[in-house]
Amino acid sequence: MDLLSVAETLAAAGQKEAASDLYKTWVAFNDSNATIHLAYFNYAVILGQLGDRAGAIQALRTCIRIDPNFAPAHINLGRALEDSGQIGAAVEQWWKYAEATKQLDAEAIGHRHMVLQNIGRVLEVAGKLPEAEASLLQAFELKPELPEAGQHWASLRQKQCKWPVLAPSSHVSMRKMLDSVSSLTLSCYADDPMFQLAKAYRYGKTVIGARPDLSKFPRRQARRKVGTGQRLRVGYLSSDLRDHAVGFALCEVLELHDRDSVEIFAYYCGNVRKTDSTQARIKAAVHTWRDIHGLDDAAAATLIVADEIDILIDVNGYTKDARTRIFAYRPAPVIVSFCGYPGSMGSPFHQYLISDAHMIPPENEIYYSEKVLRIACDQPIDRKRLIADRPSRADVGLPEDAFVYASFNGMQKITAPCFARWMAILSATPGSVLWLLTGDEDVNQRLRDLAERSGVSSSRLIFAPKATNPEHIARIGVADLFLDTFPYGAHSTAADAITSGLPVLTMPGKTFAARFCGSIVNAAGVPEMLCNSPDDYVARAIGFERDRKSLLEVRESIARQRETSTLRDIPGLAKRLEELFWQMQGECERGETPIPDLTNLDIYYEIGAEVVLENIEFEDEESYRNRYLKKLARWHEYSPVVYDNRLWQNPRMENEAESIGEAG
Repeated sequence: MDLLSVAETLAAAGQKEAASDLYKTWVAFNDSNATIHLAYFNYAVILGQLGDRAGAIQALRTCIRIDPNFAPAHINLGRALEDSGQIGAAVEQWWKYAEATKQLDAEAIGHRHMVLQNIGRVLEVAGKLPEAEASLLQAFELKPELPEAGQHWASLRQKQCKWPVLAPSSHVSMRKMLDSVSSLTLSCYADDPMFQLAKAYRYGKTVIGARPDLSKFPRRQARRKVGTGQRLRVGYLSSDLRDHAVGFALCEVLELHDRDSVEIFAYYCGNVRKTDSTQARIKAAVHTWRDIHGLDDAAAATLIVADEIDILIDVNGYTKDARTRIFAYRPAPVIVSFCGYPGSMGSPFHQYLISDAHMIPPENEIYYSEKVLRIACDQPIDRKRLIADRPSRADVGLPEDAFVYASFNGMQKITAPCFARWMAILSATPGSVLWLLTGDEDVNQRLRDLAERSGVSSSRLIFAPKATNPEHIARIGVADLFLDTFPYGAHSTAADAITSGLPVLTMPGKTFAARFCGSIVNAAGVPEMLCNSPDDYVARAIGFERDRKSLLEVRESIARQRETSTLRDIPGLAKRLEELFWQMQGECERGETPIPDLTNLDIYYEIGAEVVLENIEFEDEESYRNRYLKKLARWHEYSPVVYDNRLWQNPRMENEAESIGEAG
């Protein structure tokens, strides 16, 4: 490897003769080296550049004699023979290699790809993440046009805190890697709401596949119910109506729905649960429970149609065990995304999205294909959840006198810049520790090693073992300050921290996932914990360690507002949801149900891919939009882009709107 490095440096400096002499000398005295064929191959490349075709051909023949399976040598030897005018010899050389590898036909490659992908899937489930990653990468490199292996590969690298997540490969371009990433994985990778929408649109088409046969599912008209005294039939469809963050969030909401106003159906598409206290509560709360795990998508849609559901809520989105294809059959007149997925679905059949004003301010509706409706806070909580007695710091392995920063987000949410900020905070606060939720031991050790390289003792990283939910919520409160991740911030974890009385410091971005924690903190009544930049985040985290009184004031404010805060007004949330259900029903009865806006999303995807690969972690809204506008303008010069209601708006319409505003 030293040889290759030095020779490459010489060649890059224009000293190709010196590089050639170096290779010539090295191969003469290292004939027993296991990688000598690589030296001969590179020697041939240099000789070819120097115009010594005969020497290049000889070096390539030697390379092939040493390693007959080294494909690049066969390819280059054929090219060298072709360049020398020996067309027949070139074709013969290539045919030799083609015959030697004829067992690798399209069918064999497909089988190998499937085997490698299956190995990766099974190893991932078994918790053998490095081995799974290696197998999935081989599958991905074999068929980069098929996204599944690459999707799981990138997700595994996030879970293992392997940075950069999209590691360079000689067989797969960065663009292909980005194409393979799922919309949920992208949320942890980049704070780009327009590309997030375009990715969801593209990912949704992959998930749905061929357009389903709708011949047995004629589009249903809304039943007249507004003002009739009849109840609305509302269906919640999810794999997470169980002991899961989503199940915890929705449990009390479902219990508080007005049974005289709405009739609630729960469609559970997850695995069968024998004992599950959350699921038992949900079953008791709803009017009708349907287990659709064993039904295919068309059969499940048929059941929903038979139940005469007016409004069907997707509580999965593009998450694990989702049944998105059911919604493609449009089994209800109104389809809504709520509580399960952090972003727009970008689908032709999700008409509404329920969120809140902090998460999606009006000016950010351009990043959503659905019509946005708002509740006070998009994070329901269960005020009845069991919470164990608070342990002491010693009980959870924390030093009594240290300032404890905590971040109990999943490992996949930690990025290289995020971790660097944490190390800067620890470096400036010598008496502090960072308390993290444990990952695999390999991942924990990787973070310890990174800390040491940053000049922070690895002993200052303390990993909390897995615990039951009541014990977990109880222990969070012994920390001093919760540090949020970026660009995918804490969701239910932030609500748990606030519930335990722990102040949360967050840095809202532009995407749904990057603004979620800020919404929770705002709803808890402490908007002063929202930071406006990475530098502000670091400075304030350090400042709270140095000014404990100011942090105590935040903690006291959280405690004082605990029962009156928007975050805990679940009766109000349930009532507001019902108001929105009736609003959607009214719009449907009047023929005003919105059509999802999917205009120009293919173009936004192409431009967004360029933007994301520029690797800008954080920027203000104006700068972000200007980057897109410049790229859209260049695209428009080449191929006219139709105006839309997002960033590429008709300037004449904008001017008319401004004139109307001035006149008003």
